[in-house]
Parts: sequence; C-alpha cells; structure tokens
Amino acid sequence: MLFEIEGKIIEIFDVVQITETFKKREFILDHTENNNGRDFTDLIKFQLTQDRCAVLDNLAINDTVKVTFNIRGRKWEKDDRSGYFTSLEAWKIEKTNTGADFEGQDPVPPDEILDDLPF
Repeated sequence: MLFEIEGKIIEIFDVVQITETFKKREFILDHTENNNGRDFTDLIKFQLTQDRCAVLDNLAINDTVKVTFNIRGRKWEKDDRSGYFTSLEAWKIEKTNTGADFEGQDPVPPDEILDDLPF
C-alpha cells in the first residue's frame, strides 16, 4: 500500500553502502499539520534504496515536496535476541514549490507593473 505526505526537507544524508549489493540514503521531512488552530510538527525519517538514492541529488534543504512511500517492517535475530524495525521506504519525491518559489529573481519595480495595465 502506498501513502503520500507533504512537507519540507530539512536534512539529506549521504548514501550509505550497507553491503556489496545494498545501499540506502535517508532524509528528514518536516511535516506540519494544523488542528483546531494549533500546529503539530513531526520530523519524519525516510529512506531511499538502491538506484532510488539518486532521487535526492536534484533536491535541496528547504524544498517543499510530496513523498510517495510505503511502510516496511522486518524482524531481526541475533545472539538469541530478536526485535522488529519499521522503515518508511520512499518511492517518489515531487517538488511542490516549483513555480511558486521566486527566490533569486529580482522583483519587478512597481512602476513597471502599472505600465502594463490596459487602461
């Protein structure tokens, strides 16, 4: 089952080679929801694996994105102990602030805006 969530990237980690055949890359998403006038913020860690690690190469800190992901769970056993872990596996990341972010552009002077009016 796939899930989607929107938020702002606040941290991007380097690719980590876990074994010869497995690598992963993690990032942190700041997800804030407003509920009855109060903001609730979650800092959520996602991972990308294998060839999907490169998806983060085109993204930066403070980019607002929509993440499509699934939830993965595994059991581990070692030295007569066992435990479980859960990971959020990102499949697709889309910028949602594209076109709305005008940073780096010079603002249009007010007199140029007025000169463009048809009356």
